[in-house]
Amino acid sequence: MDKLVHCGGIPSHENVAERIDTEVPGFLVAPTRHLFFTGKGGVGKTSLSTATALTLADSGKKILLVSTDAASNLDEMLGVELRNSPTPVPGVPGLSVLNIDPDSAAESYRQRVLGQMDAGASETERATVREQLSGACTTEIASFDEFAALLADDAGGYDHIVFDTAPTGHTLRLLSLPQAWSGFLAGNDRGASCLGPHSGLKM
Repeated sequence: MDKLVHCGGIPSHENVAERIDTEVPGFLVAPTRHLFFTGKGGVGKTSLSTATALTLADSGKKILLVSTDAASNLDEMLGVELRNSPTPVPGVPGLSVLNIDPDSAAESYRQRVLGQMDAGASETERATVREQLSGACTTEIASFDEFAALLADDAGGYDHIVFDTAPTGHTLRLLSLPQAWSGFLAGNDRGASCLGPHSGLKM
């Protein structure tokens, strides 16, 4: 090699650009608004989704990079603390990152449902609703609700939303929730579920 890009410090953008193939991948020539990187653990989803988000942001687009993995390491990749709301990435104009955290999503969902209860509801009634919304199924549907909201046409005004998904099994479970819950609700004659009032849903 006639040049060393990395010699103990952080290489400049120009140094790196000289050493890599800068040809744009086919899927970025005319990218769709939503881009999904899926697969089993360890295949490079986070690396590719991050590179894609950075490339699109460098072209002047407004980008949201989303992780649906509770064990995401996007914070290490980008040097920014992950939150359940869009967080700008320092040094990359136009790029924000968001992690759909199941526990945070579930708590936000519970608060929306409780906030829509009648002002005259007793503490016992509120406690009953909290109990209904305390299970794993509430966490699942709240996470899906956050995910589905990002698929809306007007979601945040972003040009592109790039998804760094959880490993295959978790992602398939997430995508199958609408069918699973439709069947559950159709057969539920007890008037209650761990969904709570449907008005708590964003979508």
